[in-house]
Amino acid sequence: MRSHAKLGLSKSLLLKGIQCPKALYLAKFPPPLEIPTKPELEARFRAGHEVGTLAQELFPGGTEVPFKGLSFGEQIKRTQRLIGSGVNAIYEASFGFDGIFVKVDILVRDGVAWQIHEVKMGTSVKDVNLDDVAIQYYVLTNCGLKISKVFLVHINTAYERHGPIDVRQLFASDEVTDDARLRQNLLPQQVSQLRRTLRGGEPNIDIGPYCLNPYECDYIPYCWQHIPENSIFDLRGNGVNKFELYKRGIVRLQDVPADELNANQHEQLVATLNKRDSVNHQAVDEFLKTLWYPICFLDFETFSYPIPFFDNCRPYQQIPFQYSMHVRYSENSKLEHYNYLAPPSIDPRRELTETLLNVVPEGACVLTYNQAFEKNVLKTLADLYPDLSVTINNLLLNVRDLMVPFRRRDIYCWQMRGSYSIKEVLPAMVPDMSYDGLQVADGAAAMQAYLDMRLLKPGVELSCLRQAMLDYCRLDTLAMVKILDKIKGLARNT
Repeated sequence: MRSHAKLGLSKSLLLKGIQCPKALYLAKFPPPLEIPTKPELEARFRAGHEVGTLAQELFPGGTEVPFKGLSFGEQIKRTQRLIGSGVNAIYEASFGFDGIFVKVDILVRDGVAWQIHEVKMGTSVKDVNLDDVAIQYYVLTNCGLKISKVFLVHINTAYERHGPIDVRQLFASDEVTDDARLRQNLLPQQVSQLRRTLRGGEPNIDIGPYCLNPYECDYIPYCWQHIPENSIFDLRGNGVNKFELYKRGIVRLQDVPADELNANQHEQLVATLNKRDSVNHQAVDEFLKTLWYPICFLDFETFSYPIPFFDNCRPYQQIPFQYSMHVRYSENSKLEHYNYLAPPSIDPRRELTETLLNVVPEGACVLTYNQAFEKNVLKTLADLYPDLSVTINNLLLNVRDLMVPFRRRDIYCWQMRGSYSIKEVLPAMVPDMSYDGLQVADGAAAMQAYLDMRLLKPGVELSCLRQAMLDYCRLDTLAMVKILDKIKGLARNT
């Protein structure tokens, strides 16, 4: 028999169990395998805490029930004392019923009843959010509290900051009372089933779409151990239903019926199994004719955050804070490098724009990898700074995209695994270069590193992090240089 403590549930554990009972079991009884940590989850938790604290200003004058330093029981008792004392708003109000512990972001008195306000970092109400508030409604009403209304509070992306944050503009609120009431009716049966799961051994639940939706499960490294390299799940795109193939016992790429794949997946399959590359030499030649010297290899790094840091910013807007640019003035000229990385305490956009425009040669070809991203950054800067817009718009006319021959499959290497991401293209085209071993190794990590810089004081740690970011962004544009050299080699070999 499992101990009573192991049968205790929190709101987050219940949501995990609703997604997959096996995930709940593994959370309570960890498997004999080290599960990799996810630094991005800690970052999301930190951002979520900041958003939740700011949302409390929607109902000022409330009292918070702290999580740290108090047991669950003490938090529940403190909440009851606050309810009895006549306060109008309680932050992180804590309740327990039938071994289920929940904390309500904001509990607001409404006459003889109370309103639940659940705060989310998202920009709209999602289905999983409704399960979240249903659990709260279920626990609170069974604790004897009368709930008049339930709201999901989320980020309003139409808000643009001008001066101090206006919380009533930053947040939008949707009433979901009926959904919470309807879904909470299902909870007694769900809780009973999940407790039966916890009392037994590890559930015999195979992998499925629920491993990835609504959240990517922490236990994929454990549950997917039997999936071999070069499996159906390595197929790119939305052609064949991979889980349907899996149900039919088709797992290895070599067992996939080729006639069930779309053209790109079929090409990936054949190339992978035969370890065969392909080049459309005519298309490559045509692509190279669209480029000219000087060539500027340009890459931006941006961050987005639910709370806009600066004036003239919206929630989750992509704010450029760094660029790297390699310049080659002629085919045989020496490669030059320019970069910019803003300190995290300033709005970086004006300085970044001015420094970039100062180093781009007039009339240069600006080569990017996925031009839609860089173009969007430049267009946003042109709108923000009318005095610089003519120069930026002229630069925009000269933007070209190194991704094109890979996206069109004019060049395809079997090692790319069906992808045209530069992280896959680089080691396939330039085997002696990769992002392996870098402290900052992708755009998401660069964004998080920049946000982390806000929390660091000047010193060795900050200097090392800054250098890691410069190294990563520099590699992005140097990779483009080397890839273009390889493309030119293919053309010359025709």
